[in-house]
Amino acid sequence: MPVVSRVVSIVLRVAEIVFGAVVAGIIGWFLHRFGDADAWPQPRWIYTEVIAGISILFGIIWLIPFSSGFFTWPLDLLISMAWFAAFGIQVDANNRLNCGSIWNWGAITDNTYCGRWKAAQAFKFLSAIVWIVSALVGIWFTFRVRRHATDRYGGSGGRYWI
Repeated sequence: MPVVSRVVSIVLRVAEIVFGAVVAGIIGWFLHRFGDADAWPQPRWIYTEVIAGISILFGIIWLIPFSSGFFTWPLDLLISMAWFAAFGIQVDANNRLNCGSIWNWGAITDNTYCGRWKAAQAFKFLSAIVWIVSALVGIWFTFRVRRHATDRYGGSGGRYWI
């Protein structure tokens, strides 16, 4: 089963990088286009850009297939919560707009302001989900390795790296 967990981890890391890049591009467009306007939630966009940058960076670093990458699940969980917060602050900013319901993502392919806004919302939510699934895979792998070490070497489980 280690091969399956490694393949799943690589697929999740690639998705984290792609989703982070999509969000960074869309929010970067908003910052460039509306950066000087006072009515726009610029601090929220900057927060989202920082989270997207951190996600891309850690996704690339943890894409390298070492077993130690599975032990980073607490950071995966933290980044997932940061993505949920970014999604929440964009949903809160959605109250000022006339783009419809926050869950109506049908127009994300439109090249309109609302279409881009909805695409950013969708990819933030998807990124949060992918990061939390990555954390769950890490938790599963960590406890599976610990259980295997305990079964193999006796009660203490002392040598986790084998």
